[in-house]
Amino acid sequence: MKKILQLAAAWLLVLGAQSAQADLKVLACEPEWGALVKELAGDKASVYVATTGLQDPHHIEARPSLVAAARNTQLLVCTGAELEIGWLPVLIRQSGNTAIQPGRPGNFEAAAFVRKLEVPARLDRGDGDVHAAGNPHIQTDPRNIALVAEPLARRLAELDPANASVYQARSADFLARWKAAIQRWDKEAAPLRGVPVVVQHKAFPYLQQWLGMVEVAVLEPKPGVEPTSAHLSAVLAGLQAKPAKMILRAAYNDGRGAEWLADRTKLPVVVLPFTVGGNEQAKDLFSLFDDTVQRLLKGLR
Repeated sequence: MKKILQLAAAWLLVLGAQSAQADLKVLACEPEWGALVKELAGDKASVYVATTGLQDPHHIEARPSLVAAARNTQLLVCTGAELEIGWLPVLIRQSGNTAIQPGRPGNFEAAAFVRKLEVPARLDRGDGDVHAAGNPHIQTDPRNIALVAEPLARRLAELDPANASVYQARSADFLARWKAAIQRWDKEAAPLRGVPVVVQHKAFPYLQQWLGMVEVAVLEPKPGVEPTSAHLSAVLAGLQAKPAKMILRAAYNDGRGAEWLADRTKLPVVVLPFTVGGNEQAKDLFSLFDDTVQRLLKGLR
């Protein structure tokens, strides 16, 4: 009897170990997708996020720890639309992980499920960091998060069919809460409709489209090129004809250009978290947009 109990206990330990190992391993390129996976998967997935809210997602180093994470992951979740073009192909290649190669089920690009804005009519490297597929900063509109959630939940279920019902249930619950939150944000942000803004980087077209804000100037002379004194002076002159109410920049942006313009125009600089972890308030997807809307309203006041 004692031997049987010992065998049963050993078997339970094996099952426990297998259960612990059964968690789907996910590598998210950006914090917003890591946060979305956590909403959809709960404890059924372990999530490693490649970047932080205070890093420019265009420019990341494929460091050894990141290569190791890519080598061991089962699902890679990234924005796509060439946002990670400077580092992700290197990361995938160095990982040697066949499961996350482009076109494989283990490679998920969020931007594929969203209608892109600012798709260029021509491609010229002299125009700066212009993305052929359109502007990749889709996460600044919460409606895009909803568009990504369902196909991402389906992909999780495809890779982990044993927990398919969990992903389906969590997806339905998340989307119900998310759509209610969007209705609340829409109502709160109504005063922002039609408000003219200056942006540092062309990072906010989806946010602007959602809230009805109007971009009247950009501090970068070309996408990804730091503001020059000559260009800032031209922006300042242009604001005489097209006044703005605030200057927007992401938390990871260098703030010197925005502060230069603010000193001369007395416009408020609104530093938006841009993604989960962009500031202390933006702890998850819900608080990201709570904080974003409140910061914009405060800038307007």
